Amino acid sequence: MAGVQGEEQASGPLAGMSVIELGSTVAGPFCARLLADFGADVIKVEQGEGDAVRSMGRQCRERSLYATSILRGKRAVSINLRTDEGRALVRRLCEKADIVVENFRPGTMERWGLGYDALSAVNPGLVMVRISGFGQDGPYSSRGGYGVVCEAVSGLREITGDPDRPPPRTATSLADYIAGLYGAFGAVMALLDRTRTGRGQVVDSALYEGSFSFMEPHIPAFHQLGEIARRAGSRLPGNTPNSLYETRDHRHIVLAAASDPVFARLAAAMGQPELAQDERFVTALKRVENEDACDAIIALWTRSLDLEPLEAALREAKVPAAPIYTVEDIFNDPHYRQRNMLVEVEDRVLGPVTVAGIVPKLSQTPGAVRWAGRDIGADTADVLKGELSLDDAEIEALARDGVVAGPGLVAGGQKP
Repeated sequence: MAGVQGEEQASGPLAGMSVIELGSTVAGPFCARLLADFGADVIKVEQGEGDAVRSMGRQCRERSLYATSILRGKRAVSINLRTDEGRALVRRLCEKADIVVENFRPGTMERWGLGYDALSAVNPGLVMVRISGFGQDGPYSSRGGYGVVCEAVSGLREITGDPDRPPPRTATSLADYIAGLYGAFGAVMALLDRTRTGRGQVVDSALYEGSFSFMEPHIPAFHQLGEIARRAGSRLPGNTPNSLYETRDHRHIVLAAASDPVFARLAAAMGQPELAQDERFVTALKRVENEDACDAIIALWTRSLDLEPLEAALREAKVPAAPIYTVEDIFNDPHYRQRNMLVEVEDRVLGPVTVAGIVPKLSQTPGAVRWAGRDIGADTADVLKGELSLDDAEIEALARDGVVAGPGLVAGGQKP
C-alpha cells in the first residue's frame, strides 16, 4: 500500500519561497519539482499546447502519467510567451519571485526582456536558475542542449555498458535529472547566500557538466597516467569484487566486497576462507590486479546456488548484495513502503495515482507531495487574481486575445 499524501498547505524548509518555472521537458520541471516537494510555491508557466513533458512516457485515459509526478505540487498557468502581453505578465510574476527556473537556449530570456539583468534591476534578491545544454557562455553555448547529446559530450556515455558493444543509454533522462538536481542545489545555496548579502545571483547548470561531474575518478587518472576510461560492463573499475553474477536459476545478483574485511566475510560465506589470504586477493589493490581470476571464482560459486538462498547467505555474512529490481519488485518491497518512497496522490481523472516519494528525508522539516500535476492552465485565473491583482474583466480580455488560457476562460470567442 503506497503512502498517502496530499495537502494544500505548504510545509517544509522552502515554505514561503515563491518560484516561477519557465522550463520545459525534464531538467527545468524536475528542478522546480524538487523545490515544490520541500514547500516552495511553484507557479508553472506553459504555452497553451502544454509542456512537451506531457507527451512523454505512458498515457492513461489520455492523461500523461509522467506529468502527474514531475508537475506535482505546482500551480499551473497558461500564458502565451509569444505575445508582448504574455511576456509582460510573466515579467511581473518574476519581479515578485524568489527563484525563476528556466531551461531555454541561452539568449532566449534576454530576447524576451526576461534576462537576469532586467529582472534583478527590479528584484535584486532574485535567484535565477538557468539550465542549458552547454552553459550560458563558451563556444558551445548556442547549441541545442538535449540530454542524450550532453551525455555523449560529458564522457559518461562512453563508460556505460559492455566493452564489446556500443554505449547504450539508460531508459530515463539521466543528464536532465542530474542538471535539474544541481540547479535545485544551486538555488538553495544562492538563497542561503542571500541571507548574508541581500542579493540574488544566477545559477548556471549545464547538462554536460552535471554528467561530467560523475566522471570524477577518471579525470586525474587520465592526467597522471594517460588512462582513457572505457566501458567496463557490470564491473566498477578499480574496485574488486564489485559486479553482477549469475545464479543457478539464471537470475542475477550484484555484490560489492572490495574492502578487505568484507572480502574476508565473502570468502567465509563461500566456504573458501583461504581466499582472503591468497596472494592474488589479500589486499584490495591485489584484487584489482587480478579481477578476472577473482570474479571467475565468485561466479562459479554464485552459479551453484539459486538466487534466494544465495541472497540469504550473503545477507547473513553481511556482504552487500541485492537482486536487480524491476518496478514490480519495488512496489512489493516493504522497505519502499516503510520509507514512503511510493506516495499515493489524487488525480482529477485517474483517481489515486502512485508517484515516487521525497528525497532526501529531513527529520524536522520534511517535504511532501501536495497534489498531482494539474491540467494546463488550471490555476491561471487564481494566479492572475492573487499574484497580479487582475480582475475578472481583465483576465477575460486577455483570454479572448489568446494571451492566457485556462478552464472556463473564453479563448478567441470560443470556449476552450
